[in-house]
Amino acid sequence: MERKADKLQRRYEETALMLNKNQEEFNVSDAVFDRPTLEGVLRLIQKKKIDKIKGALKAGKEAHIYWGTAPNGTEIAVKIYYTTSAEFRKGMMRYIEGDPRFKRIRTDPKSLVYTWTQKEFSNLQLAEQGGVNAPRPIDFLRNILVMTFIGVDGVPAPLLRELPLENPDDFYDKLTDEMRTLYQKSGLVHGDLSEYNIMVWEKKPVIFDVSQAMLANHPLAPSLLQHDVETINTYFAKLGVEVYDNKELEEWVKSGEA
Repeated sequence: MERKADKLQRRYEETALMLNKNQEEFNVSDAVFDRPTLEGVLRLIQKKKIDKIKGALKAGKEAHIYWGTAPNGTEIAVKIYYTTSAEFRKGMMRYIEGDPRFKRIRTDPKSLVYTWTQKEFSNLQLAEQGGVNAPRPIDFLRNILVMTFIGVDGVPAPLLRELPLENPDDFYDKLTDEMRTLYQKSGLVHGDLSEYNIMVWEKKPVIFDVSQAMLANHPLAPSLLQHDVETINTYFAKLGVEVYDNKELEEWVKSGEA
């Protein structure tokens, strides 16, 4: 009978082979798929959260994002944070400290990235509970986050910056509604909202990349909301939209009806 340790080793090797069978397609590197990460992917496969990882979608400064499928055939996005990027880890503590959800924070590099992954999962849960148009969280483990895929047949929804809008005024109204819902219903401020982390799907904004998002009652939340408002207003003003006054929009996000 195959011993449990031998079976785990065999499955680990099979997972590694699956991800490395086409290195160019998957853009696999040791910085992404080290052994703990491969073992994490294996466990998520065993938990039936992932069936297959089919290809790379994006390689960013903080993470790789892959397209895959769940056992029921639905499309998923698998975000794998780097555990070796010192520059990325430098700014993490600012967005974790003071959050009551994470009271005992281990500051060694790998643990910090694992906490960051958990934070994004928790923020996506709050977004889902509040009715925000964002990817739905499925599961996380270590530095791996599994969520619903926004797009179809492996082609992701375009970013706001990539797509000429048919009606910028209408989209601006929809986006500010999402900002208000995120604040009032989910209790979050995004903190890095821009045309780079808003997708356009079915003519609606989809907010993503919420790892740095903070609870609305966090001391840093007002400055983060101010940043989001200024960034969004600047972008849409360039498109010819008659935007709200910055202060007026901030107050509306915080106190207007949602």
